[in-house]
Amino acid sequence: MAVDLIQALYDSRTSLPSDEEFYKQAIEDIEFFSISSQIYHLLKQQEKLEQTPIFFQEFLKQKYNEALYQNLFIKNQMELIFKEFENAGIPIIPLKGITFAEKYFGHLGARGTSDIDLLIKIPDLEKAIDCVKSLGYTTEEEYIPSHFHCSFSKHIPGSPVPLTVEIHWTLLKEKTSNLRIEEFWIEAKPLKPYNYVMELSDYHTFYMICLHGWKHNMNSLKYFIDIIQMICSLHETLDYSRLFKDAASHKTFKRVIRTLSIVYYQFPQLEEKKGLSLKKRTNLWWEYEAIRNTNVKSITQYINFAYFQFLDFDSVKHTTITIGRWLLPSKVELAFELELKNHHSSLFRGYLQLFKKRCNSFLKTMLFR
Repeated sequence: MAVDLIQALYDSRTSLPSDEEFYKQAIEDIEFFSISSQIYHLLKQQEKLEQTPIFFQEFLKQKYNEALYQNLFIKNQMELIFKEFENAGIPIIPLKGITFAEKYFGHLGARGTSDIDLLIKIPDLEKAIDCVKSLGYTTEEEYIPSHFHCSFSKHIPGSPVPLTVEIHWTLLKEKTSNLRIEEFWIEAKPLKPYNYVMELSDYHTFYMICLHGWKHNMNSLKYFIDIIQMICSLHETLDYSRLFKDAASHKTFKRVIRTLSIVYYQFPQLEEKKGLSLKKRTNLWWEYEAIRNTNVKSITQYINFAYFQFLDFDSVKHTTITIGRWLLPSKVELAFELELKNHHSSLFRGYLQLFKKRCNSFLKTMLFR
């Protein structure tokens, strides 16, 4: 239902559904994917909110206000971080979050966020960590080898969920691409009124958003909305030729193409905004039911997983490294996948548990499909 609603919001020729049952089911989807702020903002922006049932309007407004208050708090915390980095003379770039909502959706509350993501230069990592810790973000999550960020949290009075700052030094796992993050820095511009707080160019923001959606295997409609919103906002200036050329050079071509192919397949009206010009239009085994009903497993989901996990890489080297990490994950990754609180037990026993879990899941799918 939510897909149909999003299609109507981004296609002026498509009318909003009038059936109340549609909106009752849409509420479930919207809550599941946490996209109430985006839907509310787009409906208000297009003056279509009143065309929906009252109960739907009230639901969206309540969720929007909750997200807005949270975003206001996070913006305040983010500005404190900006000032700290500015005073220390450490260049940073905020990723996604508040700045993304304001620039590409046009309003602070148009896209809910729950944490703060920062890109720094690797030589500044220790200084960046010190800055973040000085502001109370002292709870450090255990670092996962080969990952490209570290996380620090602090307790927020009155909130059961701590606020987390993720410090990134690149955008993809190590040794899985030839991504040159310095190219992103070269085109970044100061975010006024700061000198050391920068913002990515529109081009690199779109590149980053595509990679971000891929990293999550496009498992939420919020990644679709981010990409669609950018295409609709920047369609005249988006340079797909440059994107594909850079992606080929960075060995991220399959990931970018896969992401955009899935988005355009689900929302074909985007071709009129910005033609993708792919010879073959396919969803590459991605299916909505798989992300909406996470308890249901199918062969299609396993094929989709195989594409994402093993076939979305541009070189044999990167594929081999990824397969190796999947077969023999680090202790931290192993504990996460097995949902273990204590990851100091036998690594060999952990691998046996992991393979047993994977085999059981696959066998259940084969027997009950």
